[in-house]
Amino acid sequence: MTALLEVSGVSVSFDGFRAINNLSFNIEAGELRAIIGPNGAGKTTFMDIVTGKTRPDSGSVTFGDRSISLLSLSEAEIARAGIGRKFQRPTVFEDQTVAENLTMALKAQRAPWRVLFWREAQGDRDRVQALATEVGLKDALPRKSGELSHGQKQWLEIGMLLAQEPQLLLVDEPAAGMTLAEREHTTKLLVDLARTRAVVVVEHDMDFVRRLNCKVTVLHEGAVLAEGSLDHVTQNAQVVEVYLGRG
Repeated sequence: MTALLEVSGVSVSFDGFRAINNLSFNIEAGELRAIIGPNGAGKTTFMDIVTGKTRPDSGSVTFGDRSISLLSLSEAEIARAGIGRKFQRPTVFEDQTVAENLTMALKAQRAPWRVLFWREAQGDRDRVQALATEVGLKDALPRKSGELSHGQKQWLEIGMLLAQEPQLLLVDEPAAGMTLAEREHTTKLLVDLARTRAVVVVEHDMDFVRRLNCKVTVLHEGAVLAEGSLDHVTQNAQVVEVYLGRG
């Protein structure tokens, strides 16, 4: 069976610093994966490469049933191919309602010429309702997004990404700045989402990673240092030395 995302022998350097060093690993369809590691381990650069923001110096990155090369696609083409990325800071339109944000995300799926003539149909309203329900914002649809809590803005942005029906969702530090209740909801949301698509979570918070109860990849100096359950990787002497033993 072909992996949904296959990263093979990828390296990239910035001003002589090797941010990613012969990195290889796979993500399966419908898999929840956590990526951890110290600052500078290459976590963000890995996401930048997968989403087309950074071009590697060598290696290959393939995606989907047909193993298309992501390295030949633009950021917009990669998004259309089925990869969504959620940054650490939520980027929602604060003066628009939750419903309007989700509707705009639906609209963004369409070809530019179609957007000009786009009119909201009942099917679009139903889809917005379903997305809001999925991320836990059904009761907040009429509210301005700027009024939402930090956690709710994160869920709204995830909903906006889901409007594009991605096969792979990359989520950067979702637990940061959340209340305990918001963290619990976010854990459940990510676990539920991984039933129908692959979800990769980059996170520093070990308690949050433990709650996800998924396979963990530890990056260090741009390469995979260890992989397996959280219990397995946290017993690895090198992981303890370079990451867990600090601070």
